[in-house]
Amino acid sequence: MNSLDWAVLIGYFGVMVAIGLWSHKRVDNVSDFFTAGGKMPWWLSGISHHMSGYSAVMFTGYAGIAYQYGVTSFVTWSLPIAIGIGIGAKLFAPRLNRLRSRLHVASPLEYLKNRYNVPTQQALAWSGLLLKIVDVGAKWAAIATLLSVFTGATLTQGIFITGIVTAVYCTVGGLWADALTELGQFIIQLFAGVAMLVIVLSKLGGFSALWTVWDKLPEGHTEPTAGPYTVTFLLAYLFIKTFEYNGGMWNQAQRYMATDSARSATRSAYLSAALWLVWPVVLFFPMWVAPLLVKAEKPDASDSYALMTEQLMPHGLLGLVVVGFFSHTMAMCSSDANAISAVFTRDIAPVLSKAARSWNNRSGLLAARLSTLAFLGLSMALATQINSPTFKDIISVVIKWVAGLMGPIAIPFMLGLLRRFRRSGPTAALASWAAGLLAFFFTNYNLDGSMRTDVALQYQVALPLAISLVLYIVIGFIKPEDTPERDALIETINTEAGGPGASAAAVPGQRPGPESTGVPEGVKD
Repeated sequence: MNSLDWAVLIGYFGVMVAIGLWSHKRVDNVSDFFTAGGKMPWWLSGISHHMSGYSAVMFTGYAGIAYQYGVTSFVTWSLPIAIGIGIGAKLFAPRLNRLRSRLHVASPLEYLKNRYNVPTQQALAWSGLLLKIVDVGAKWAAIATLLSVFTGATLTQGIFITGIVTAVYCTVGGLWADALTELGQFIIQLFAGVAMLVIVLSKLGGFSALWTVWDKLPEGHTEPTAGPYTVTFLLAYLFIKTFEYNGGMWNQAQRYMATDSARSATRSAYLSAALWLVWPVVLFFPMWVAPLLVKAEKPDASDSYALMTEQLMPHGLLGLVVVGFFSHTMAMCSSDANAISAVFTRDIAPVLSKAARSWNNRSGLLAARLSTLAFLGLSMALATQINSPTFKDIISVVIKWVAGLMGPIAIPFMLGLLRRFRRSGPTAALASWAAGLLAFFFTNYNLDGSMRTDVALQYQVALPLAISLVLYIVIGFIKPEDTPERDALIETINTEAGGPGASAAAVPGQRPGPESTGVPEGVKD
């Protein structure tokens, strides 16, 4: 990188901070900070939903998969995500929106204390918080790895630079800042991705390379599944991502909650699904043909895209592509930070502290911003250890840890929204959660803590979710715990506008009071 590239990168950071400061004017209470007050346009929510779904791991870990195995990187990653979001557009998106519009909540998990009980809510909140620290730590490590290739900065320096910039805009402007910076980041990535595609095509003989280059690539590069990424893995990944990208990881749920209506949330989901279907192809093509242009230096080829960028892109455009790397990571990390802050201040803190139950707008906003900073700091600290033997490497953390542990947390949260699972109560939720976590441990580790090597990847990531799902359903039938209060809450979430059980209550900026259950008054009676 030369001075022109640095100017582009520094200018980008400056614009992100400026957007955060401008967004500060739109944040008056915790509802604004966590759900944009329910005023976010569906198209902005959809772009934000898409951008907050992937990070620089796309240009490191998945670039390595694309380099080694070819098109399987798309077939077993972004394609199932697109399908999963499409499934959830009608199934989950409108119901998640009604959590905000009818139950007066600002955190996705707030409704769980009434859907199940407080212990269930706390179990899911704490385990999800710890998992997200690890997940976001992997994202910081990924972008720092790329930064080191281009600038020579150390891992710690790269984490510190990106973390500080992200902390400024997301703590000042909340979800509005996240969404607006993600829109800007999407536009930047659009130009950067198209520029890389055009330059790669010119190096390979022009536009015709799109269909003539395949016989020159390594054998098996066009196979839809390859290596450890088998058909079974694909099906397992589709299963997992349907839950994860429809709200199981919380930050995606916030995008649906932020729209003005259930219909807008559905439109937002369809837009995100379409982007996941189309845009990754533009990004992946240069990665698929990278073996013809560069020789990866790392065993997992995670440096292949960075090397190709450094060799092919002219200065100025090189800076723009590096900005594209940052845009994805900062989008995901800031959205996760906001979601975790919502869960901590709205779900965890009120249980730990009596004072937190009666925070006013000013106190609630201060707590939200401080908890956001705390989460970012912890994840940045962990990122410096992401390549240690405990975590192994970046892609292992993202695929194995997050995919494997997300399911037991997401099952009670997501399925608890649906009528057909109304019989499943606290016992089903806690048992499925605990069994899923144990399944993750025993499929990945021996009793002495050493890594297991005799279990295929697809089983390591899919078994915890499958076990949680089965137990959640079976226990619900064996020991039904539906009550009139729980049934009324579920009907409120599932009823269309104007139907029986629907509520037209406005969204408050804070809980109505220390004893509020988060359920409309008509449901309590």
